[in-house]
Amino acid sequence: MLILIAGPYRSGTNDDPTLIAKNMQAMDEAALAVYRLGHTPICGEWIALPLIHTAGSIQLGDAIFNEIFHPVAIRLIDHCDGVLRVGGPSAGADEMMRQAELKGKQTFWKVEELH
Repeated sequence: MLILIAGPYRSGTNDDPTLIAKNMQAMDEAALAVYRLGHTPICGEWIALPLIHTAGSIQLGDAIFNEIFHPVAIRLIDHCDGVLRVGGPSAGADEMMRQAELKGKQTFWKVEELH
């Protein structure tokens, strides 16, 4: 299955780059676990962040960032079999789960739920 990893990126970080990197590392680790179970993981950040940079964003949360960051993940859901929610509180990750449910995709709350 193609599985979107949804977790906090900026949430709870006050935009501290070190804390954002920890959030991203947690999603990358979940992606590796999904891969090792035989599935193909994807993180919206892997696509959104290079696009945001190329489009000329100058800071987190600016208009370019907001135009691309969450919309990319929502588009990805259409191509995924399911969404795995990882990490702590995150309105964006919760929205990805809601969108997955609305689109009839499988939702997972633990890596161990994937078979």
